[in-house]
Amino acid sequence: MPTDSRPFNFSAGPSAMPLAVLEQIENDLLSWQGQGLSVMEMSHRSDEFMQICQQAEQDFRCLLTIPEHFKILFMQGGGTGANAAIPLNLSQSGVVDMLITGHWSAHSKLEAEKYAKVHTVFSGAQDNYRSIAPIEQWRFSQNAAYVQLCSNETVHGVAFSTLPDLAALGLNAPLVVDCSSDIASRAIDWSLVGVAFAGVQKNLGPAGLTVIVVREDLLGRALPICPSIFNFELLAQHHSMYNTPPTWSIYVAGLVFQWSLAQRDGDLTALAAIEARNQRKASLLYSAIEQSELYYSQVDKAVRSKMNVPFFLHNPALTTTFLQQAKQQGLIQLAGHKALGGVRASLYNAMPEAGVQQLVSFMQQFERSHA
Repeated sequence: MPTDSRPFNFSAGPSAMPLAVLEQIENDLLSWQGQGLSVMEMSHRSDEFMQICQQAEQDFRCLLTIPEHFKILFMQGGGTGANAAIPLNLSQSGVVDMLITGHWSAHSKLEAEKYAKVHTVFSGAQDNYRSIAPIEQWRFSQNAAYVQLCSNETVHGVAFSTLPDLAALGLNAPLVVDCSSDIASRAIDWSLVGVAFAGVQKNLGPAGLTVIVVREDLLGRALPICPSIFNFELLAQHHSMYNTPPTWSIYVAGLVFQWSLAQRDGDLTALAAIEARNQRKASLLYSAIEQSELYYSQVDKAVRSKMNVPFFLHNPALTTTFLQQAKQQGLIQLAGHKALGGVRASLYNAMPEAGVQQLVSFMQQFERSHA
């Protein structure tokens, strides 16, 4: 078991949070900074909460080096709500392009089809989302309002190593990135992005908050049917306070932003240090899978996610036993998504390297026991 007696939580989301953040929440729960009330009891327009919200926005911008010409919006609705908000704000031409690389980008397409005609640039469905087609095989439409992709597929474990440069491909459409499951795990080249959005419940906090980062020139384009609480321009004008925001989730996410900024290591920025640690964790686990005769990955090596690692046992009858014994060893929430089965280990920022080392050790011991 982990040394602090808490299990290592490999959940895909809502996911594990840093222990230091949980301890700060515990300390502040009944009386935030000695004010005699919990953040959950504060008015969202009070000076105290405005301080919390402004600091969270400032820290998030600093962590991800977000340029000033992007607005940061805190809103509700999760990734599904954001997938509706994007076409409601950007689909003026009536056509949008989508790259379908797994479960969540396919979900994005279904949501966008309620408001626009969706053109599929490419789909990985034919090989069960195990790879991403070469850029030479992508087929864009000529009048798309925007191009959307999911930078990291939580279910299928497929990720873009770099974002496409649409301008270099001769396109004027902005790039929309669903980065819910890899936000703040690596740097983002903002020169390539029009909008990025993420539910925070994987790398940045508790469920209930969605962060939208939108380039200023893309504001003011909402369709007439767009609900006011999803209107990016209104949210920006009111500093995410058009309606009552998810105050508790903003507060906790702000603590995670501060914890993330404290991960700076020597000459490495906080985000660079986090990215290097994530690379080590993923390399350790993928190496164990590759060297095994019991486990295997279905995802092409070139596009394997560093955040979500689905894998399978050659003898699937052993999967239930594997999961049960892993839980007994303090390794929890390893079951694969119901659409795929198997095993899935999510290696988000709060997962320490010791957790992955413990998992690999258990995998090796389990294989020896079932050789």
